[in-house]
Amino acid sequence: MDRRKLKIAFMGTPDFAVPSLEQLIRSHYEVKVVVSVPDRPAGRGQKLKASAVKEAALKHEIQVLQPEQLDDPFFLDQLKSMEINLIVVVAFRKLPAALWQLPIYGTFNLHGSLLPDYRGAAPLNWAVINGETQSGVTTFFIDEKIDTGAIIDSEVISIHFNDTVGELHDQLMRIGANLVLKTVDSIAAGTVKVQDQAALLQGRVPKKAPKIFKETCRIAWTGSALEIHNLIRGLSPYPGAFSTLIKAGQESLQLKIFRSLVVEDRSEKNKLQVGEIKIAEDRIFVGTGAGVLELLELQLQGKKKIKTPDFIRGFSLNNYCFS
Repeated sequence: MDRRKLKIAFMGTPDFAVPSLEQLIRSHYEVKVVVSVPDRPAGRGQKLKASAVKEAALKHEIQVLQPEQLDDPFFLDQLKSMEINLIVVVAFRKLPAALWQLPIYGTFNLHGSLLPDYRGAAPLNWAVINGETQSGVTTFFIDEKIDTGAIIDSEVISIHFNDTVGELHDQLMRIGANLVLKTVDSIAAGTVKVQDQAALLQGRVPKKAPKIFKETCRIAWTGSALEIHNLIRGLSPYPGAFSTLIKAGQESLQLKIFRSLVVEDRSEKNKLQVGEIKIAEDRIFVGTGAGVLELLELQLQGKKKIKTPDFIRGFSLNNYCFS
């Protein structure tokens, strides 16, 4: 198929989706329309703010549609009138069947994991929290269930021991854009070969990536230093792992932790009780259920995120411990 015969509707919301949209535009595919969420109030003034994808589309003078309901007949008729024959989805909402079944060349999604594992709302976070050493992106054709459709292609990258989910996000954002273009190229060329996810699983249960809630972010110091380290980096920079500082006769304080290191020195002097804090020069160490963790980047409630030496100069941790 000539790429000029593809009439694409691109659907997405956050900055993660923007490089994919721009990659398609640079490659001279016809992106007829961009679909994103309605503008929402944001900031102190609660002024309406457009999504990152909408802003990118307008920069390139591409029409933007923002339906409240994706199965709205008027919205579907708009897409039909544009003769949309391929829908590309990156970081968007669940699509109703009336929408994803509309284009003759199908609807595919870019997912931030190596499917069939880590289906769900937070694949990047859970890959890091679970201590995976590999992640990646996958394109697949959308079907009735969430993230279960036939796999088109994937790209694998390594996760290093101290990588945060924010760093993984930025890598996959760029790699994902290339995979989206590669997938569209294969659809245009008629060379797509798909893999069934159930066949890949061979009966095993896939790893899950459920939505992150506040309690997910609470640090349990009874866990091992490695488990806590993975939780911290899997939630950094957003929404952030947190714990509570307590001190006799004082009001408790919430502290977010964004970077840490597992202390490799297992000598007796580094052994601490669970939640016990030790200050050594400009470093902070905390005892866990197994091992010691060093805290590198912190944010006290109501304050800015800062490095540990600056935190120690501005706040005394004497007699505090973590609950």
